[in-house]
Amino acid sequence: MMFKLPEYIPPDFHTEHFAGSPDVHTEPAPKDGVVPENFYATSIFPEYFKIDGHWILIRESRMDCVVVIEDGLPHAVEFRNVKKGDAVVIGRSDNGETGVYVHQNAFNRNFQDNTDNFAFRMNNSRETAFSSDYDRLYDLLRYEKDHGYVVWVLGPAAAFDYDSRNAMSSLIKSGYVDALFAGNALATHDLEASFFHTALGQDIYSKCSCKNGHYHHIETINRARSSGSLKNLVRDYNIRDGIVQACLKKDVPMVLAGSIRDDGPLPGVYSDVYQAQDAMRAYTRRATTVICLATQLHTIATGNMTPSYQLVGGVVRPVYFYTVDISEFVVNKLKDRGSLSSESFITNIQDFVVNLERHLLGNG
Repeated sequence: MMFKLPEYIPPDFHTEHFAGSPDVHTEPAPKDGVVPENFYATSIFPEYFKIDGHWILIRESRMDCVVVIEDGLPHAVEFRNVKKGDAVVIGRSDNGETGVYVHQNAFNRNFQDNTDNFAFRMNNSRETAFSSDYDRLYDLLRYEKDHGYVVWVLGPAAAFDYDSRNAMSSLIKSGYVDALFAGNALATHDLEASFFHTALGQDIYSKCSCKNGHYHHIETINRARSSGSLKNLVRDYNIRDGIVQACLKKDVPMVLAGSIRDDGPLPGVYSDVYQAQDAMRAYTRRATTVICLATQLHTIATGNMTPSYQLVGGVVRPVYFYTVDISEFVVNKLKDRGSLSSESFITNIQDFVVNLERHLLGNG
């Protein structure tokens, strides 16, 4: 079955309720990084702002931002990026009465109308059957390859297994990855696998620990720092496999955000969290599908800056957001943080990646 995006049904702004709404009210920011009292904060949903008598959908939105009106258009701006004098929207109402309207349930999804009010297993768990979820994801990714922008968020577990590492590399080379977010660990252990066939000193196929294997990731980092960049490292050592090599070969941007526990780190890893956030934001602005594998904090960070919709070619479409982890707690954590549109697979992420690659590329 060919994938088809759900229809977006915009609000009817000709009704009396909306026609009588005032324009949004703004107040100037008193100083850089500080906004007026009673500021309005954005959600993940499509939001309209009445400006000069016209309802305008905010583009490139993200949760927990303020809205700045500039040149007659609304812009979602992080608090830290607000400049003194910016026209910041104020008011906490979002039903249209103050010139702000949040449009929830905007997509015409075909829900089942014949289900009982009470039913078992309505939420995902370890016991959930994911067969139909996989089939929908296969169709979605085939569509997105030509029409969308897919961001992957990877934990190091993606590189710990021989088959999943190869599968992820194949997906990158085949055009199913448009940008990749990770930490220092994912790139380090992927490159360690290229040099030593290990991750944290353990063979990525047999799982046997190697003598002095605990040196391998540090040796990898040292070589990378000596080369000066990951691109130079791949060239200097003629690396021909792995996730990092595939991204560099396909010009897939990687945002590697550092943490307090990192060794090294590798060259190119962001040590400033706000620089990392800005770098990630450049790609979540374009994302139409996001897939997060076994990395709780990076998943939450990405989810909190990804809206539930995207405007592509003048058409409003949903942004699909998937979390994949063996832990029910991890996949549910993002919903607790406000990203209600996320869908989850509770499974071993290595098996998940191999499944995708085999079905999408016919290698099964």
